[in-house]
Amino acid sequence: MSAEAADREAATSSRPCTPPQTCWFEFLLEESLLEKHLRKPCPDPAPVQLIVQFLEQASKPSVNEQNQVQPPPDNKRNRILKLLALKVAAHLKWDLDILEKSLSVPVLNMLLNELLCISKVPPGTKHVDMDLATLPPTTAMAILLYNRWAIRTIVQSSFPVKQAKPGPPQLSVMNQMQQEKELTENILKVVCYDLGAAYFQQGSTNAAVYENAREKFFRTKELITEIGSLSLHCTIDEKRLAGYCQACDVLVPSSDSTSQQLTPYSQVHICLRSGNYQDVVKIFIEDNLTFSLPVQFRQSVLRELFQKAQQGNEALDEICFKVCACNTVRDILEGRTISVQFNQLFLRPNKEKIDFLLEVCSRSINLEKASDSLKGNMAAFLKNVCLGLEDLQYVFMISSHELFITLLKDEERKLLVDQMRKRSPRVNLCIKPVTSFYDIPASASVNIGQLEHQLILSVDPWRIRQILIELHGMTSERQFWTVSNKWEVPSVYSGVILGIKDNLTRDLVYILLAKGLHCSTVKDFSHAKQLFAACLELVTEFSPKLRQVMLNEMLLLDIHTHEAGTGQSGERPPSDLISRVRGYLEMRLPDIPLRQVIAEECVAFMLNWRENEYLTLQVPAFLLQSNPYVKLGQLLAATCKELPGPKESRRTAKDLWEVVVQICSVSSQHKRGNDGRVSLIKQRESTLGIMYRSELLSFIKKLREPLVLTIILSLFVKLHNVREDIVNDITAEHISIWPSSIPNLQSVDFEAVAITVKELVRYALSISPNNHSWLIIQADIYFATNQYSAALHYYLQAGAVCSDFFNKAVPPDVYTDQVIKRMIKCCSLLNCHTQVAILCQFLREIDYKTAFKSLQEQNSHDAMDSYYDYIWDVTILEYLTYLHHKRGETDKRQIAIKAIGQTELNASNPEEVLQLAAQRRKKKFLQAMAKLYF
Repeated sequence: MSAEAADREAATSSRPCTPPQTCWFEFLLEESLLEKHLRKPCPDPAPVQLIVQFLEQASKPSVNEQNQVQPPPDNKRNRILKLLALKVAAHLKWDLDILEKSLSVPVLNMLLNELLCISKVPPGTKHVDMDLATLPPTTAMAILLYNRWAIRTIVQSSFPVKQAKPGPPQLSVMNQMQQEKELTENILKVVCYDLGAAYFQQGSTNAAVYENAREKFFRTKELITEIGSLSLHCTIDEKRLAGYCQACDVLVPSSDSTSQQLTPYSQVHICLRSGNYQDVVKIFIEDNLTFSLPVQFRQSVLRELFQKAQQGNEALDEICFKVCACNTVRDILEGRTISVQFNQLFLRPNKEKIDFLLEVCSRSINLEKASDSLKGNMAAFLKNVCLGLEDLQYVFMISSHELFITLLKDEERKLLVDQMRKRSPRVNLCIKPVTSFYDIPASASVNIGQLEHQLILSVDPWRIRQILIELHGMTSERQFWTVSNKWEVPSVYSGVILGIKDNLTRDLVYILLAKGLHCSTVKDFSHAKQLFAACLELVTEFSPKLRQVMLNEMLLLDIHTHEAGTGQSGERPPSDLISRVRGYLEMRLPDIPLRQVIAEECVAFMLNWRENEYLTLQVPAFLLQSNPYVKLGQLLAATCKELPGPKESRRTAKDLWEVVVQICSVSSQHKRGNDGRVSLIKQRESTLGIMYRSELLSFIKKLREPLVLTIILSLFVKLHNVREDIVNDITAEHISIWPSSIPNLQSVDFEAVAITVKELVRYALSISPNNHSWLIIQADIYFATNQYSAALHYYLQAGAVCSDFFNKAVPPDVYTDQVIKRMIKCCSLLNCHTQVAILCQFLREIDYKTAFKSLQEQNSHDAMDSYYDYIWDVTILEYLTYLHHKRGETDKRQIAIKAIGQTELNASNPEEVLQLAAQRRKKKFLQAMAKLYF
């Protein structure tokens, strides 16, 4: 994805317009407001928040004239609040899953106690002593719901629940709950389910508890059969219930076979407990037609059998193969690959194994009803089995089988015969069996293929060595380092390695190095280290040049290991690793092949761990001339060191500037490529050597030190700003240390510079997403490219990360007047004119002209008068009062008058009070803006 496309994707075109949140007391003033509010698709506050607010207000204690705390009064206001909470819960259909997730235990306990009070449950009555059949349905529903919650709460958190003393009943709420007679049965069904789950979770090794759980679960199933699983207030997950029932049958076998329904799952467990493993095989073969048993369960059964076989039960070896064969056929029918376990068990096939495999295949597919994909999967499997067999007798057993002949056409069978001929040219394969087949030895090519396959998969250096010795013992004509096209060795190394005369040693060195590099790439550092260590031990015996190559690669591996491990938490690398990095940079061994990436990583490593003293003072002079990355690292380190000093002493910053300008420049020479496009040829001579912008960017993306990244970002931002046609500058820290002009502007590729700035900011924020300086740069980029909603997002994020989400004042060096003015312009172009007026107050000198002009706009896309509470400047409020009076907008004028009449905005207040009032409004306004744009 291009940088421009990424920008377009990051920007949003939404226009914020969020109404103010409805307060709890408003529901007391308007009786129908609650119903209207709950009908909204996304009500704010949410229903559960309303319950908390209603009960919190209803349970507030009072204080008498002697300043003594008294219980909440039982007055009309509090009774209505409790009634409103019950109505909201009824709207949620008393769904305990929702209520338990969103309400604390004390709040939910209070809510359910109010339900008991309003349902005429006699005070002090034990629920266990009550006959539910004699109670009204609504009363029974309340008792069952309360006890159902108590069961769930005690099981989950062991929280003791007690019923509060019931208060006076409020019968009017019953009409809101739509309780009918069958509700009692529905609640009873769920209580049975919850009791069963409680027993099951507490069972451990106690069989009696599981017996109780099973009783409750099967009672639930009976109720579901009678009244269904779904109702208005009660739902049951029938799949989960079936799982509970099956688990109980496994844990506590029942003598009543009808209770088990004899599902395949239950049958397998019965067979495993009784040791009747042959029946397990039969069930698995039948399941290959129905696919009723989960694949994971079948695999777990096979693992259990393998464990028993490994414990000395040799009789299970045959069963393990049969179960594995059944699972393999199931896998190939569903399009999965053949498991490694099957390949291992089938390494030494015999007639019995072939017969059984063919039987499983025949019984696992219904040729009349099977789809073409199933038939194709089975045919491909049988062909692959044939190609993997060495004994031609077994090949004929499969190729002459009825299933094989049915699934494969004549052309496919002939093609298979041709493939077998190529594999073993001395054998004349026929469709019919001949006696000479049994006397012909198998070709060694199958063994070679199997060993090559193992060679590709293995990451054990000693196993790799053993396989190569076996392969070279079979044939001396092959170059086994070419077996896999994934084995890649850098070109600077391959010439030296392929020059090794001994074929076995050459293959071993090449493969060990290639596998080690691959493991390092995929961050499998432990195996990479083993492979590199084995290769180092091998080459030390005969090649000092390759020995140094391996030492260099092991240094790079150790750098990657530290950076991906303890380095991420800020732990400094060991001194030994730093010394080795210095040793590599200072190395002057002739004719040693060197990879450029190692030099890059070493310099980036020194910068990331602030080894600036070494880079600026101790680097040998020859190294600065020979290694461009060392020179670049020295300039970056010196610039970081010189930052606190006066501007006149920052000579290194100017040198770094000139180097980067040179890298980003293009010559006047062009060359037309084969595709007809004109390409620019960069010809530069400098102390940095030849380095292209892409190489510089690749090097920068290895850096993580914040100050170094800030310096690089500052340089590129300044370079971006010096172009003549720039309209909106981008701001950055330390931007004043760079020169203010370039002698030859035409030589700089400013389009490439702009792309580089965007890529660098994106990379820097991936390293430290809460760096406010980098967030401001990102916001300025979006502002300069007219993506105002995205710009506001990052301006607000920059303020949020350095003010604890605006709970503290945003530092003035973050929200400078320039940043505030850009936020004002963004809001203005988004037609959010009230936000513009409020932001004008944030400036050091309030911009009344812009504020008044924006308030005159009547086509505003923000919340308008809902924002008046965020205005603290009395002059702006007075202007609003005049404006609404002039327009005849009485309601809005009253809102402005109410805002201006707040005592904390009185001009006679001390300055501290006025500043506190302004800070509170700034905080609330910025938090409201963040909700809109985040």
